[in-house]
Amino acid sequence: MNEQQFNHTAFSQLLSEHVLKASRCQTCGELYAPPRAICPNCHGEKMEWVEMSGKGTLQAYTTINIGLTAMIEAGFDRKNPYCTGIVKLEEGPFISAQIIGIDTAHPETIAIGTELKATYVERGEGEKVRTFLAFEPI
Repeated sequence: MNEQQFNHTAFSQLLSEHVLKASRCQTCGELYAPPRAICPNCHGEKMEWVEMSGKGTLQAYTTINIGLTAMIEAGFDRKNPYCTGIVKLEEGPFISAQIIGIDTAHPETIAIGTELKATYVERGEGEKVRTFLAFEPI
């Protein structure tokens, strides 16, 4: 992987290696996850990869009963909802991901502020396997 590519393909490749990285602007120091090629803060174009700890806290969430086709194919539906949330990473940036290891049938038990750690979920078969970022309670 070209270390200077800050795009979805590069980020997906890192996830397939079970690595969570963000891009950091070398001008102002802001971190972005998923990575960005240009800093929205100062418009700097000098970005670098920074590995994240994978730890964070749940900031917001929703449970989904009727999801995207890929999630339906993964077995989620009205009887088996899934949760997606916004996680504030320990290093500062916010990222959206599936939240696993929680009771989605009883969303009232899910708590904002829950400490989470990154995990990686593989879906698909053969050459169509894709790795997705998820978080689970520590």
